[in-house]
Amino acid sequence: MKVKKTNSEFEREAVPKSKLKSWKSFLGMYAGEHAAGTEFMIGPLFLTVGVSAFDLLGGLFLGNLMAVLSWRFITANIAVKERFTLYFKLEKISGKKLVSFYNVANGILFCFLAGSMITVSATAVGVPTGMEMPQLSDIMPNSMTWVIVVIIIGGLTTWIAAKGYGMVSKAANWMSPIIVLAFLACGVAAANKLEIKNFSDFIAVWGKGSDPFPGQIKYTFWHVFLWSWFCNAAMHIGMSDLSVFRYAKSPTSGWTSAAGMYVGHYMAWIAACLLYAVYLKSPEAATFLAKGAAPPVAPGPLAYNAIGWFGIVAVILAGWTTANPTIYRSGLAFQAILPKWSITQATVLAGSVATLAGIFPAFAMKLLGFVALYGFILAPVGAVIVFENYFADRYGVIKNYAEKKEIGFNQSVFFAWLISFVIFFGWSETQGVFLSFLTLPAWLCCGMLFIIFSKINQKK
Repeated sequence: MKVKKTNSEFEREAVPKSKLKSWKSFLGMYAGEHAAGTEFMIGPLFLTVGVSAFDLLGGLFLGNLMAVLSWRFITANIAVKERFTLYFKLEKISGKKLVSFYNVANGILFCFLAGSMITVSATAVGVPTGMEMPQLSDIMPNSMTWVIVVIIIGGLTTWIAAKGYGMVSKAANWMSPIIVLAFLACGVAAANKLEIKNFSDFIAVWGKGSDPFPGQIKYTFWHVFLWSWFCNAAMHIGMSDLSVFRYAKSPTSGWTSAAGMYVGHYMAWIAACLLYAVYLKSPEAATFLAKGAAPPVAPGPLAYNAIGWFGIVAVILAGWTTANPTIYRSGLAFQAILPKWSITQATVLAGSVATLAGIFPAFAMKLLGFVALYGFILAPVGAVIVFENYFADRYGVIKNYAEKKEIGFNQSVFFAWLISFVIFFGWSETQGVFLSFLTLPAWLCCGMLFIIFSKINQKK
């Protein structure tokens, strides 16, 4: 059934051929989004978990490779075939009532992620204003100045996201070269301060690993490998980036995710890690460690100490380039459950929630754990779309079942997700298993249960 177009974002219809974009559009977006604010937080956090040099470098290389392959051969393939947003496609399978619950959860979790990036940008603004920076253990805002700065940055970020995918893509293309150059400059400057003259000196920064900082867990190769693969699980195997690649002319555009993974999730993480290594040698950091507390991770001051005002600008832009597409995705989720709202209104709502989240530094300071959690929650829902695409015809399962049968709540989807979540999240909580170890099993379990339950229920 053809749905009448309501606006330029094609939320409830396939993207027409006239609006398709070349791979260059996605290259800038992925480079900008993943060589961005999160990298200034995640890189330093790899030093707080006591990982060794081999485990970090090898784990990141292979984990990011698996992420690229997931985008290319799963997400992009289905996106080009369907050309729907995640939310509209999921509604066809699950029904409007069920997908509304998912959209709320999805939208809010993306808002929290965007909020953490607004926090990152705020730490840069705090350098010239002399604002007190949040600590690694902080949950609440520590000053009214902090609140005001976050609100201003959140408002600007929301304004860009509300302009639609075209503006988000353009902003990423404008900003990403500056940010990539800044990360490279930060890495070089930090290497000079650490007196790194050869590869052995570089490896010695992490060495054979160490004890984790207070409140952190010890990371091994498998922690790094699986975490780096699934830190964006919601976007690739979770199918959130159907909303992005539906504009692609060809599935080969999925390869552009490599720009984000190896420029951002490799070079930028390591460069940011080196910045923090410099800070750990300072008297201020030694004071924290002497008290048994983790030294703060504040991207603004770290970048400023390395490359001056260029670092401040880069951190601000880096927060924007992650927050912009994240708020855009969240706006699509909210618009799907508020169909009378325009996409602009829904995006403003998402930006407001993200800005509120950004006021609380806990989302940024606990980013490793939060990213693992939101990927674990959202990724199994993407398995429903993947398994329907590849296995529905083979096992006689009706595709887009909710749409064809005009039902609002597809029990097969709900119970497949619920059972997989309860089993594997419960396993993690009761046995202390690292959550990223269980993301793929939960995803596979959800997909298989969906096919089994659909086969049973569709016969009734």
